[in-house]
Amino acid sequence: MGATGGRRRLPSGETALLVVVAALVAAGGVARVAGPVPAAVLWAAADVVALVPTVVWVVADLRVRRYGADLLAVLALGGTLAVGEFLAGAVIAVMVATGRLLEAAARRRAGRDLSALLERAPGQAHLRRGEDVETVPVGLVRPGDRVVVLPGEVVPVDGALVVDGTFDESALTGEAVPVTRRAPEPVRSGVVNAGAAVDLTATATAGDSTYAGVVALARQAAASSAPVARLADRIAVWFLPAALLVAGLAWAFTGDPERAVAVLVTATPCPLLLAVPIAVTGGMSRASRAGVVVKGGAALELLGRVSTLVMDKTGTVTEGRPEVVDLVCAPGTTREEALALAAGVERYSPHVLASAVVRAAERAGVRPANAHGVTEEPGRGARGDVDGRTVHVGRLPSAAPQPDWARDAARRAHLDLAGVIWVSRDDEPVAALLVRDRIRTDAARTMRRLRAAGVRRVVLLTGDRVDNAVEVAGMLGIDEVHANATPADKIALVRAARSGGTTAMVGDGINDAPALAAADVGVALGSRGSTAAAQAADAVILDDRIDRLADAVDTARRARRVALQSAGLGTVLSLLAMLAAAGGFLVPVAGALVQEAIDLAVIANALRALGGRTRRPHAEADRLLHRFAHEHEELLQVRAMVRQAADAVARGGDPDADALVRRTHRLLTERLLPHERAEETTLYPALTEVLGGAEATLTMSRGHAEIERLVRRLGRHLATSPDIGRLDRTGDLLATLYGLDAILTLHFAQEEEAYFTLATTPG
Repeated sequence: MGATGGRRRLPSGETALLVVVAALVAAGGVARVAGPVPAAVLWAAADVVALVPTVVWVVADLRVRRYGADLLAVLALGGTLAVGEFLAGAVIAVMVATGRLLEAAARRRAGRDLSALLERAPGQAHLRRGEDVETVPVGLVRPGDRVVVLPGEVVPVDGALVVDGTFDESALTGEAVPVTRRAPEPVRSGVVNAGAAVDLTATATAGDSTYAGVVALARQAAASSAPVARLADRIAVWFLPAALLVAGLAWAFTGDPERAVAVLVTATPCPLLLAVPIAVTGGMSRASRAGVVVKGGAALELLGRVSTLVMDKTGTVTEGRPEVVDLVCAPGTTREEALALAAGVERYSPHVLASAVVRAAERAGVRPANAHGVTEEPGRGARGDVDGRTVHVGRLPSAAPQPDWARDAARRAHLDLAGVIWVSRDDEPVAALLVRDRIRTDAARTMRRLRAAGVRRVVLLTGDRVDNAVEVAGMLGIDEVHANATPADKIALVRAARSGGTTAMVGDGINDAPALAAADVGVALGSRGSTAAAQAADAVILDDRIDRLADAVDTARRARRVALQSAGLGTVLSLLAMLAAAGGFLVPVAGALVQEAIDLAVIANALRALGGRTRRPHAEADRLLHRFAHEHEELLQVRAMVRQAADAVARGGDPDADALVRRTHRLLTERLLPHERAEETTLYPALTEVLGGAEATLTMSRGHAEIERLVRRLGRHLATSPDIGRLDRTGDLLATLYGLDAILTLHFAQEEEAYFTLATTPG
């Protein structure tokens, strides 16, 4: 089974070894019919075939002052040959070859596949030569050259902008929202042009640019990663001397070398050679069924010992793309009208923020307005004609006067750490769309499960701004925050974390690949994550759910626990058999049979790693979870109208306040309350089994009751007041509306986190 570091062999080598050994053993069994001699020759050949490579592995280990289970295998194989116990040796040979094959996939640390990083790097660049643009190999670009970067292209070299541009920098910083850069700001290679074509002046060659540095960092981190000590080898460190001591004492006191061989045969570390890999491989199989591919047994062993977890923010604990989280309208403008205008212009734009606007309109059931003559100005936004009026979506012109509602919207965006997309009509602002990268609904549950699994320290490591990172960490209960981190910073911080215990790094972007390689075990999100991150990682989450990380850690810890139990049980039984052999109660053949019985016992125990029950909703509950999660999206507009109505009342004298409040109450009564009642009568009972009883939903049921109480209170206000907008005393009405907004926000978030994340498949 040999230790993992320093040897690079193709899995086909292990396969060939097992095939040849198994064929010789089987042929020996058939030849036994003809007589003992042909069978003995074939079994001896199987012994030799396994012995030769095992000796090579042991010599390589001893050269670096490391020994483990392989040395015991060599002694047992050689001992059986020496005393003519060829069948026992052949059985040991099969176990050695099988164990080697089971572990073949575990050797990931010695060489990382960086092909995705290299493939993403641009091979060509566009140089402006006077009036012409010439395409040349990127290696020919020199500082001072004028480089043209087309829309959607990766910036090939570091440079300074000649004109303003918008860039998706998530590959380097993790920040999901595109960034507008002003000439002559610097732009780093590796970012993507998210706007119109831009010119920049190269300030470095491709080899000296930022992206080349990211690739180099990943290489260095992979090369410097320490080899993993296998669980079997750690046990063999003391088991091997014990076996040799017993064998030596038996030979010394009796003068019979066959006693020593009998001890070595019974001491064959088959529980280590087979039971441990079987338990680990079973854990890998179970992890894959949970949606996590672990790329080797060594990685699973490490994942089962993780005490420190370092996590990227954008795309890992957040959704990785901006979403419209709120909408503030000018007096006289409805939410539907604002969304229709914005989506009508933005649906023609490839900008990531434009996609967020279009998705917001779709969720609200709003049809985009018919916009004509749409044009886009990089860094400013898009403009088009709707019904003969000019609609602009993007930045608010600096010279434009800001009405009170717009100043309030800007302040709310600042407090919420959100970006603002302004919608203007004939240069007059009519709405503000607040956008933010939302925290994943399954992130908080995942953090709690990881803590329960034994992760003592969680660190948020991101290239995003400090305020955004601190806000996310506070919501999830994360211990430490490191923001504005470059790929080099991430490597340094991961390496520092490793000094405090086994460290896992979780990320999804190209900028995370070096840190994933530097960690003891790297975990990548493979659904929307970069291929570079997936290839640099030891485990890949296949779908877009971070809670799979907790599943993987739970599985790894259980597999490691079963492996330890199997190894411990087998080792104790082997020690007892060794003592019996030393006392003359077991000859080599009998010792081999006893060892086989021990093997069967520990292998049966190791197979428990394939089992284990994870509570998941049954099919009907899963269907209901998806249904109500979808309704939550559809009710976003109704929930947002509660806040809009409260703001209209708070402004006082708003002629549309009365109509807005009454419409809000009608939608709450007709759409939201039926949703809440249906949850109470259908969803909550269906979740009783997976949640462990009806008591688990009591607090949420209390939330339903409070929502209904506030809606009834709002109805009484409307029944007793002819015109809400003309009320002089609106304190209680405001308290009702703002209170309803707060409890709806909290209640929906709790359901999404506590219940909807239980769905078997992502919605």
